[in-house]
Amino acid sequence: MVRVVVATLACAVCAAAVASTSSAGKVATYSTPTTLPLRTAVLDPILFLGPQAAQAFTVTRAAGATYVRLSAVWAQLAPGIPAPGFDDSNPDSPGYNWTPLDVQVEDAERAGLQPILDIGKTPGWALVTPVTGLDGGTPQLAALGAFAHALAAHYKGNDGVPAVHVFQVWNEPNLSRDLSPVDPATYRAMVNTVAAAVHQVDSRDLVVAGALDPFENHTSQWHTMAPLAFMRQMLCVSAGAHPHATCTSQAHFDVWSHHPYTFGGPFGKARLPDDVSLGDLPKMAGVLHAATRLHHVVSSDHIQFWVTEFALDTDPPRQHHTLSLALQARAVDESFHQMWLSGVSLATWFLLQDEPLTTPYQCGFYYYGPPIASAKAKPSLIAFRFPFVAYLDGGSVSVWGRDGTSTSVPVTVQLRSGVHGAWTTVAVIRANQFGIFEAAIPLSAAKSDWLRAVAPGSGASLPFSLTRPHYPHWGPWGR
Repeated sequence: MVRVVVATLACAVCAAAVASTSSAGKVATYSTPTTLPLRTAVLDPILFLGPQAAQAFTVTRAAGATYVRLSAVWAQLAPGIPAPGFDDSNPDSPGYNWTPLDVQVEDAERAGLQPILDIGKTPGWALVTPVTGLDGGTPQLAALGAFAHALAAHYKGNDGVPAVHVFQVWNEPNLSRDLSPVDPATYRAMVNTVAAAVHQVDSRDLVVAGALDPFENHTSQWHTMAPLAFMRQMLCVSAGAHPHATCTSQAHFDVWSHHPYTFGGPFGKARLPDDVSLGDLPKMAGVLHAATRLHHVVSSDHIQFWVTEFALDTDPPRQHHTLSLALQARAVDESFHQMWLSGVSLATWFLLQDEPLTTPYQCGFYYYGPPIASAKAKPSLIAFRFPFVAYLDGGSVSVWGRDGTSTSVPVTVQLRSGVHGAWTTVAVIRANQFGIFEAAIPLSAAKSDWLRAVAPGSGASLPFSLTRPHYPHWGPWGR
């Protein structure tokens, strides 16, 4: 029976932590029950492909990530024009060139990171709908299945080639630049084809579907279908408070993912009802749960909910319509908390290091310029490694976080009155097996107070103000 790990489970496991009194009689201690994990990943398509890639993976692991998202570019791995006798399902068939991706995978795994291989970009000979203008075209299903089988077989872990166990089917298939025509039924067939091929190689491998663009958009050259509308059609689920089946087709995957870029900070909701920003993730989790309940999703394990791309850029380096360094760092803390509350168990950040100012992408944890080994870090790097939030709730303060080692350690919660002054320990929380800790701590705290968490092997989180800031209605890339 398929079980789905989404918001309903997240709510079920958010039971209050068990409190007791320490031997000193003053500081309460808490233990955190089993919850969803919150694993983290990084996507940096330029840095992870360049001469600094090996060092970048090491820095990524030191930042607390355990996954990296890498591109398995079909059009680059397969021959441009297949020679006679080319067997596209056989990874050893002459014409395949795995070497560049092998180097990435080996460097990532040597650094202690698990790759998520993102399948995309069809070679011309495997298109059933050609690429025209900005449209991405549509792959032939048989060719896609053969390539997916070859990819999974190559990375099965034999003959000195490292093993990979996570394969994502396309990037933002609701965007015509990536898949055209945009058609949820076509994408469902692509996912099922990849799942059949990958699981034939190793039934334990994970197939990731979705990875949707968050906003409906229409221009004269390209368009994006609203993600919830795309998802409902793909999974044969109706809209409304009580979803029902709209067809009998099933989708075979193990993880659903999304890219919840947001205007207005971590609590922001999209303007259109079928768009999905951070504040709308529970709606997407609800559709996933409904599809699973209707047996429209097939997997041999838990259906997981992931974010495979997200970011917020900063001022500096950009100077207009972006968050300050301090506000972006707090937003990382709060964004991760919001994802986790929505049932997300893996969150992927876009960019380890800022790109040049000639691009709009200034959302890395390190400034652009020096080699990554000596680049200057932004405060958000600490938030990524050791997220922590604290909110006034009547006569108590509710805290949540994940320690930097993602293990069961004692986490000390400290309070400071005002911006300056000494820190005082107010509680100790035992994190669970995933490093998640949470508790409602009885405190006579004020909005002017700050809290932080300290854990062995993690150091201290960023101080978190009990005064909630205003997040301007700015979106990604300075918009």
